[in-house]
Amino acid sequence: MEIQKENLKKDLKDRHIQLIAIGGVIGVALFMGSAQSIKLAGPGLILSYALGGIIMYFVLRALGEVAVEYPVSSSFAGYAKAFLGPKISYMTGWTYWYMWVIICMAEISAVGLFIKFWWPDFPQWITASITLALMVTVNLIAVKVYGEFEFWFALIKVVTIICMLVLGGAMILFGLGNGGVPVGFSNLWSHGGFLPFGWTGVGMALVMVTWAYSGVELIGITSGEAKDAERSLSSAIDKVFWRVLIFYVGSCTVILSIYPWDTLGTKVSPFVSIFDKMGIPYAASIMNFVIMTSAASCLNSGLYICGRMLYGLSLRNEAPQFLGKLNSAQVPVNGILFTGAVSLIGVFLNWYAPENVFYYMGAVSVTGSI
Repeated sequence: MEIQKENLKKDLKDRHIQLIAIGGVIGVALFMGSAQSIKLAGPGLILSYALGGIIMYFVLRALGEVAVEYPVSSSFAGYAKAFLGPKISYMTGWTYWYMWVIICMAEISAVGLFIKFWWPDFPQWITASITLALMVTVNLIAVKVYGEFEFWFALIKVVTIICMLVLGGAMILFGLGNGGVPVGFSNLWSHGGFLPFGWTGVGMALVMVTWAYSGVELIGITSGEAKDAERSLSSAIDKVFWRVLIFYVGSCTVILSIYPWDTLGTKVSPFVSIFDKMGIPYAASIMNFVIMTSAASCLNSGLYICGRMLYGLSLRNEAPQFLGKLNSAQVPVNGILFTGAVSLIGVFLNWYAPENVFYYMGAVSVTGSI
């Protein structure tokens, strides 16, 4: 068995790996996509996140076992070549790149959508262009620059969710922000039952759940550039499953306990509704900023992932050789630039169909993630 030797710089610290592991899977799909999912499953969405989490656990454990032994950024596509042969490697690598380049288009669209909260008339495609150019530049400088951006982006998301869980839990149990009257958990079953759409609704919501959990495998991609891969990866993989499950299942439980599922709209993030009910000033503006940084974070990770995947494919002669070129900072420059160029399709769509591009791209990406 042979794993391709890579020449990437091992510059990601343990703190980068820990936050990248959790930040890569918490994005717009939680902050905004959960509103769409609630309409499909009602409180049954809690089960959808739990079922998706079980699948995620087995994927993570399997990936972790191999990634610690063979820390390379080509990750599972490289392992596919070693264990299953070139055809599976080719399909895995290119399908994964396809999925993430579509996600990149969705994320630049999300930034364009949310900037309209402050400037409604600002052209969405211009925001998308600026965001894409900025994140491409960040990825081209050095891997540690990517790591720093992702660390702070992820920290913003994690702090926001923890605040929501603590404040929401206090409202449910002690009536904080509700005149001292505990909300309780009755909203989970008082509006058509816990499964208002039956198990069909739980299954339908799994489409959005699959999209939401996309990114958990990013921990395997970072292994090729981790300073201490064995220690960092082992620690991150052991923790990320429980963190993600608590954040997704916990957030969903808090939201659906405080608000009846059939009263939540799809145009406003459920997180905004919770913070607004608490009486937090400028709740909508704060969450809008968090969601924008979350989208930028996912775009940042998407460009990172795509560049490394194309680099690995070129090393295995499964992609054009020019995609394997590294710059002076040992970053796969052509792979990142090629991904950025393809992502310009998303900029065009933000000009052509600005209202629907985010949801269309999110749905299309699921075909790759499955």
